Amino acid sequence: MGPTASGKTALAEALAERLPLTVISADARQVYRGLDIGTAKPDAKVRQRVPHLGLDLIDVGERYSAGRFAADAAGWVGEVRGAGRLPVVVGGTGFYIRALGDGLFQEPELDPERREALRDWTDGLDTGALVRWAARLDPRFAGGGRQRAARAIEVALLTGHPLSHWQDVARETGAIRPWYIQLTLPRDVLHRRIAERVDRMLAQGLKDEVRRVLATGVAPDAPGLDAVGYREVVAAERGELAWNAVRETIVIATRQYAKRQETWFNNQVSGANHQVSGPPVWRLDATLPPPVLADQVYERWSSLTPDT
Repeated sequence: MGPTASGKTALAEALAERLPLTVISADARQVYRGLDIGTAKPDAKVRQRVPHLGLDLIDVGERYSAGRFAADAAGWVGEVRGAGRLPVVVGGTGFYIRALGDGLFQEPELDPERREALRDWTDGLDTGALVRWAARLDPRFAGGGRQRAARAIEVALLTGHPLSHWQDVARETGAIRPWYIQLTLPRDVLHRRIAERVDRMLAQGLKDEVRRVLATGVAPDAPGLDAVGYREVVAAERGELAWNAVRETIVIATRQYAKRQETWFNNQVSGANHQVSGPPVWRLDATLPPPVLADQVYERWSSLTPDT
């Protein structure tokens, strides 16, 4: 795990030369078909060398939740292990990683009519009101946008217990015991890598990729196109942003996103390392070349699992 442009995919690819691993993508944007360039999705050559799961699952405009990822990924972990391979979760979507690592939230059956009526009500609330309601119904609500707040409200009102309660139950019964590797970079190095990635995406045809998706009739603000990089190109297509400002706008937005990712990982995952029962977290200096990092990971993994 680590912020965007920290080299997670490159490390996984190098590690695959030392271990028979299958990558499980924990990236909320790489689940979309047709969004390849702007999500930095591994290309066909990489995917041919290293098996990947969790890519190209849904169409742009559909929604894919952390709970759904946890359910899918738990199944993939079992399949990968059953095939005699090592499952390695790779990505920067913190909610996905925590949902899988904390255990699978088994949602009680919800009444469809009540659920639909509740969604009609929440759709009429602004984001601030949704967040306030979510915090009232679940004092441990961790915050987030409309979708997460509406989800917290729905679970609390329709099950009688807040979402945090069900997450605690899942954590206590979860069978997955993760070992976390967090890639870290000095801020100036990360910013340089982000700028290089944005330049590469634009050169590879990010503008044309967005145009192809919009040409299929997908709404400009549809799930998937609301991600950093895509929303700026969409804004330029609609005349809301000058084309000569697109590159810098994406770079700034990506830096802000990377900072949020780092904060989340430090607080939500790495912080658990200070607990006696917390999962092991190993921070690596991602300025080192991927093969060097892969050697370090392989040696550490071999020392932790001498009988495998």
